[in-house]
Amino acid sequence: MKTENMIRVMAGSMILTSVALAHFVSPWWLLMTCFVGVNLIQSAITGFCPAESVFKRLGVGSGGCCSGTCQKH
Repeated sequence: MKTENMIRVMAGSMILTSVALAHFVSPWWLLMTCFVGVNLIQSAITGFCPAESVFKRLGVGSGGCCSGTCQKH
């Protein structure tokens, strides 16, 4: 899976988790949803995404066909 897709999965998971926690635990968990939204806007404007940096350091999202590691049939 590409890094861009992994970021989308992570952001969506964080938002769904935040909404569930806000419903079952405390409405203060909606601040996490706000944080994710602000981070998405910031990364679209500046081009810098902290999650992308973390995923690249962990090696997630690399090694696919786009990186030239697989053979064409």
